[in-house]
Amino acid sequence: MTPVVKKQPKGKGLSLESRENIIGWAFLSLNFAGYIAFKLIPILIALVLSFCEWNFVSGWSGIKLVGLANYKKLFTDPVFLISMKNTIIYAFGTVPFAIFLALIFGVFLNSHVYGKGILRLIFYLPNISSMVAISVVWMVLFLPSYGPINELLRSIGIANPPKWLNGSSTSLLTIMMLGIWQVLGYNIIIVLAGLQGIPASLYEAAEIDGANARQKFFRITIPSLSSTLFFLTMISFIGSFQVFTPVQVMTEGGPGNSSSVIVYYIYTTAFKYNNIGYASSMSWVLFLMVFTFATVRMLIAKRNN
Repeated sequence: MTPVVKKQPKGKGLSLESRENIIGWAFLSLNFAGYIAFKLIPILIALVLSFCEWNFVSGWSGIKLVGLANYKKLFTDPVFLISMKNTIIYAFGTVPFAIFLALIFGVFLNSHVYGKGILRLIFYLPNISSMVAISVVWMVLFLPSYGPINELLRSIGIANPPKWLNGSSTSLLTIMMLGIWQVLGYNIIIVLAGLQGIPASLYEAAEIDGANARQKFFRITIPSLSSTLFFLTMISFIGSFQVFTPVQVMTEGGPGNSSSVIVYYIYTTAFKYNNIGYASSMSWVLFLMVFTFATVRMLIAKRNN
């Protein structure tokens, strides 16, 4: 006897696929609403304010439209130009070196090393530590008068060690060293993930063909990590253009704006001098810098592939 299957009337109820779509969109809606409320709307407001002159203490009624005046002022503002130069130096000084070190340490840890799990944890700890706390510790380490770093340099015969954070020629360099140290652990983890995805058979075949370690590194490891290195480059450059906490804690942009970066100058302009319109124009210039770099880098990668 054939069982009777009751058919669901048309137009009544929802299919399983429709219910799953509704549930999925319901979960996504919270995150999407947060993105609109806390990212998209503030970005659009900043774009509008970049064409205005506004001290937020005066309220909304104090907004005055000035057109492109803020953008014209940027390229005659010496502090902004110094901050932009320092930001570019920081980005191109930290990112390649941090990725190079991560590649070296990643290859080392991927081999048969005793206790590499502990070493991974040690390398990764700075990345999950408070940047404010790290900056305070580094500030104490690099004190020019009685800091441990200069005491060590004096003990080995260097009579006049660098002033580090107190020197106009070394303050940005010190912050760059902190930046490299702080992101190194994250870079190593990403490189290790890429290395573990390379088939061992490639190295075995290369050994059979008589390839040495250098040839295997440049002919197998580097090409196989191209997508991983591209990802690291993109993420690292975007993050480096937004460096703020070490500058705020360690130098406050000094001495003499020698370590000022764009994000720090935006912060002081907006919340110290209450010039929201001018700060908004700087924010959009920074956005265009990052967007242009990311677009060019993606086009180059796409062409090479």
